[in-house]
Amino acid sequence: MKRSQQREAILKTIRNMKSHPTADEVYVEVKKTMPNISLGTVYRNLELLASMGEIKKLEVAGKKMRFDGGVWPHPHIICIRCGKVADYHIEDFPEIREGYDPDTGYIILECAVNILGICPECSDEMEENNPGRKTEESW
Repeated sequence: MKRSQQREAILKTIRNMKSHPTADEVYVEVKKTMPNISLGTVYRNLELLASMGEIKKLEVAGKKMRFDGGVWPHPHIICIRCGKVADYHIEDFPEIREGYDPDTGYIILECAVNILGICPECSDEMEENNPGRKTEESW
């Protein structure tokens, strides 16, 4: 595949963003250094980079597609309200990080664990709109 400055800028941007951005968020960031880039170019290159295994596409039910520059096997925690995605670190499963399970002999290529929850921002917003709601401490 022919290298392009636009594709390289998009890849670098995603790898530097830890927020698992949407295509629109990538576009806003890349546009800061490449003002003439189009949203369509960003979308096409995101699809291409994902198909090449350079980035991951993260489908969040009912939300915009997000992208991850970390292609190693790892789970995610996803806010069910706003769709925000973060890496979730599982220290109890070193074989996921190492990419090999000695008990089964499997080489681990992907980890498809998604943990669903509510992010701190959405949780704060819920508390503001519903004072007195049940919290973990009140159970």
